Amino acid sequence: MAKQVVKKVKTIVQGGAATPAPPLGPTLGQAGINIGEFITRFNEATQDKRGELVPVVISVYEDRSFDFITKTPPTSSLLIKAAGIKKGSGKNTVSKAGSVTKAQVKEIAEKKMVDLNAKDIEGARRIIEGSARSMGIETK
Repeated sequence: MAKQVVKKVKTIVQGGAATPAPPLGPTLGQAGINIGEFITRFNEATQDKRGELVPVVISVYEDRSFDFITKTPPTSSLLIKAAGIKKGSGKNTVSKAGSVTKAQVKEIAEKKMVDLNAKDIEGARRIIEGSARSMGIETK
């Protein structure tokens, strides 16, 4: 018989550098997860993503065991990295925060394709461009 999922926890953690400090520790503690075990397994799984924000979905079972799935970094953090800026524009229609090239947008779309609701790379590219527009980042 399959294990019964009791709770799903969604959070974003620094890749390869998870610690039991807040906000991660209290979140895992409330879910009844062994914090040390999660941190070791997560850091091993995300060594190649060190320094990036990594969304993770943790499935907690009745016996307090768990599984987790890592996803691709958020589109906004990939766009900020590509544009070389600290943050997006607070007033996207008035002032622009930076710009990215069409090639950078395509690269981000290819990376995010598994997590996006798009049929092809062209649809994914349009989603990424929309995110850039809402952050005040121009696409050239």
